[in-house]
Amino acid sequence: MRPLMPLLALALGICCLAPMLAVHAGDPSLATLKQSYVRPEETPYPEDNPPSKAKAALGKMMFFDPILSGSGTRSCATCHNPGLAWGDGLPRAVGEFQKPLPLRAPTLYDIAWIPVLGWDGKFPDLESVAFSPITGSGNMNRSEGDLIAALAAIPGYRQAFAAAFPGGAITRRNIELAIADFERTIVAAEAPFDRWIEGDESAISADAKHGFELFNGKAGCAECHSGWNFTDGAFYDIGSAQGADIGRARLFPNSVKLRYAFKVPTLRDVARRAPYMHDGSEPSLEAVIDLYDRGGIDRPSRSELIKPLGLTPQEKRELLAFLKTLDGAATDFAVPTLPR
Repeated sequence: MRPLMPLLALALGICCLAPMLAVHAGDPSLATLKQSYVRPEETPYPEDNPPSKAKAALGKMMFFDPILSGSGTRSCATCHNPGLAWGDGLPRAVGEFQKPLPLRAPTLYDIAWIPVLGWDGKFPDLESVAFSPITGSGNMNRSEGDLIAALAAIPGYRQAFAAAFPGGAITRRNIELAIADFERTIVAAEAPFDRWIEGDESAISADAKHGFELFNGKAGCAECHSGWNFTDGAFYDIGSAQGADIGRARLFPNSVKLRYAFKVPTLRDVARRAPYMHDGSEPSLEAVIDLYDRGGIDRPSRSELIKPLGLTPQEKRELLAFLKTLDGAATDFAVPTLPR
């Protein structure tokens, strides 16, 4: 069982980390801090959905198959494209009828390590995500029954389900398990930052090293973008969102602090994932840094971690240089052949 306090912190959007250290090159605490950014060697899987090559292969096929949409033209990969850092490069995702959806499509990098999902945290685990977009009338617009019947009509899918699951049943739950199993294989590639963490001092520039110190010190970014995947998994109002979408407060309507609180995204491949924020409201990383430097909108729900920073132009350039070291090397990705 997971400890209660971290779970409570995730629910309420409270940072449960110790205060960030002010570190400098040559400081012994820098070496200790760098250790907290070492990537894990194994991917976590839930007990009720252990890894399986056959199941992941089935999930991969469905992820890229437009059969999951009512029109037969959209797949999960439409919004989560491996060539676009597992996003879509748009301010907001576009649905079945070519109309913008309320939120931006988040990257799927390292999603196996995210405890609750969705910009507002409405999904308790990865298995619970798939059918929300599939059956959403404005998103993929395919009913559960129609999808199951369509998959069952294809011999290749019947064979794939038989290989992945005892009995080979084509059910909602097995579809969820297979897609989630595949999605847990989506892991960000090694970046220059990782090589620096491992001891290669030439992997990143002097400006980027100064930016790392700012990230963990004066700029306070690591208060929320913590650890090797650069997110604490919590929810905060950073003083940017306005309008009808009140974020996590939809689920906790009596919470003042969760009004306009949205999920802290990973920063892996962040320089390739413009525009930014849950609604795509910031066009560039420079604009994001300026937002945090200003401290956002001062209101009761704004996180106590958000305040004017007083960054100099040079410090902003160094912070940007550091963020660019989180982009992994380009890798080939083989799109599966779809059974028909």
